[in-house]
Amino acid sequence: MSEGAEVYPLAVEAASAPPRVRPSNYPEPFFSRMERRKKQPLGDLFGLKAFGVNLTTLQPGAESALLHRHSRQDEFVYILVGNPTLVTDRGEVELQPGMCAGFAANGVAHQLVNRTEADVVYLEMGDRVAGDEGSYPADDLQARLGADGKWIFIHKDGTPY
Repeated sequence: MSEGAEVYPLAVEAASAPPRVRPSNYPEPFFSRMERRKKQPLGDLFGLKAFGVNLTTLQPGAESALLHRHSRQDEFVYILVGNPTLVTDRGEVELQPGMCAGFAANGVAHQLVNRTEADVVYLEMGDRVAGDEGSYPADDLQARLGADGKWIFIHKDGTPY
């Protein structure tokens, strides 16, 4: 190992991983819609750069994200606990533990919603492709991944938030 290189753990208990410091990157009025969602970034704990992995908990009434699709990023979810509803621009599917769903870049717009009285817990994975853009068919929002890896949000007419 080279001097000064960061040392990462070999393994961790996923449920004890610290939650993301900022619960959402969305601007208001969308930010507050994510307050019942908790993301625990797991991939970051190991220095993963090519893709991200989150252990995500949705409390009753929570949503995973706004209904969205990515221009370059593929996403995958695997349900561990609970019964979320997968909402897409092609319809809805009730999910249960052991089920998974994948979303190819420029594919179906999607989000998970917890319409139950119990927490939902799932793993979400996505790549981190430079130049990715997010589109939100149900909201006045567009996103672009900046060179610094942070999302830039604008209205659909191009004005900034």
